[in-house]
Amino acid sequence: MNIHTSILIVGISIALASFNTAALAYPLILSPQESKSLSVVKIPENIKAVHVLSAGPAVEIQKLDTADNKESVDESDVNRFTNTIVLIKDFYVQQVGDKVLLDDAIRGMVSGLDPHSEYLDQEAYKTLLMATSGEFGGVGIEVTPEFGVLKIVAPMDDTPAARGGIKSGDYIVGIEGKLVSEMTLQEAVDIMRGKPGTQVTLTILRKGEKAPLIFKMTREIIRITSVKSKMMDSDFGYIRISQFQEPTPKLMRDAILELKNKNQGRLNGIILDLRNNPGGLLETAVQVVDYFLDSKKLKKFNEVIVYTEGRLPEAQYSAKASGKDILSGAPMVVLINGGSASASEIVAGALQDYQRAIIVGTTSFGKGSVQTVIPLDKGHALKLTTALYHTPAGRVIQNSGIVPDVQVDDLKITRNKGNEELAMIEPIKEYQLKNHLKFSGDNKQKSINSILNNDLSLAYDDFQLFEALKILRTMHMLYQAQAGKSVPVVTETAKK
Repeated sequence: MNIHTSILIVGISIALASFNTAALAYPLILSPQESKSLSVVKIPENIKAVHVLSAGPAVEIQKLDTADNKESVDESDVNRFTNTIVLIKDFYVQQVGDKVLLDDAIRGMVSGLDPHSEYLDQEAYKTLLMATSGEFGGVGIEVTPEFGVLKIVAPMDDTPAARGGIKSGDYIVGIEGKLVSEMTLQEAVDIMRGKPGTQVTLTILRKGEKAPLIFKMTREIIRITSVKSKMMDSDFGYIRISQFQEPTPKLMRDAILELKNKNQGRLNGIILDLRNNPGGLLETAVQVVDYFLDSKKLKKFNEVIVYTEGRLPEAQYSAKASGKDILSGAPMVVLINGGSASASEIVAGALQDYQRAIIVGTTSFGKGSVQTVIPLDKGHALKLTTALYHTPAGRVIQNSGIVPDVQVDDLKITRNKGNEELAMIEPIKEYQLKNHLKFSGDNKQKSINSILNNDLSLAYDDFQLFEALKILRTMHMLYQAQAGKSVPVVTETAKK
């Protein structure tokens, strides 16, 4: 054993002696998928500093003496670890550098915690920063490791993946003919990303399909438009949020007011579509919920929108409603599916707990954990799960997800000749029969026919949205009956 290896082992042994660390002398940076704010870790008085040998300047790591350290590391554990390094360096078929061994050891240690904790080396750190800039070359999918392959959380709107037919819940088992199981997450992401205009081939496993599916897609610059809007029928609005970015709350508010202005100041209700929304910034999710709650009228849950709980005091977080309902109580339907994750689940869960909206669709993804990015140095960091989200009623989102009030599967209606397909959606009426008797009210019937034709077209294109619109119409009628007025009018700009 050479001197260099001996020094390496001593350094690792000292590091292992301080294995259970509670905090680092660095600011905590909430992941851009959770928050843009910075918070400084407060070091408890019982933390002791331990210096670790490193190639660069010494890094202080603090050890916390608490009852949590139930499994202490003894000398045999340290020897097993260091002997592994020695055997690799002495007998492995190829020479492996100390830096590679240390990086792989850290990577393995962190990846064994949960699917979302990660060691960020220089390339991974660079990728994280690039992804948060809102523009990059790729196919436009959000993935998470599962069963040794990549599970697709959601395809992003208006991207090659969405247009190509990639679905939430698909599994990527091969990229460019290579098995994903033999790649790291970073390697898989790097291969899928690339120069715009170039092609990438994905091998997909999909539930219900007997054989793997092959998708050839052309990479392009991915620009995420987080908010889209349109009118449904004459007085109902539709708001689509594809991701929770910094400008999302203002864009959503402006979209609602624009719909109101286009419709003579009226909105009888809205559909908020969060399907295939993988999440985003925690703060923006809170602001979105705040636009639909009247803080002065909330009489339960202490006006909380979301709160987190973790081991350390710094992981405790709570956000409360403080604004005014921009819809003045007009009914809402929130659409979710298995691709709705993280911040989307926070929004859906809060509106469901306060009975502000009816949740429609399928059970959400179930990602209710907080990841904190902790810098190790200028080019490396740890992304660690530090807390769990809770809805206002105290429900844990992690693994369970948000269960919709009304289950509506993503069905596909096949177009047939004649009126057979219409009977699948609405019962056949007298006026639809051949040679039906005409009368003076046919002009009014033409208007009804137009609505039915629009419904039929919507059912073909998006069955879940079609069902959500039917539910919203019913909610509006109940709202009118309870309020004793014809139509709720959206008031002027709700100032935050």
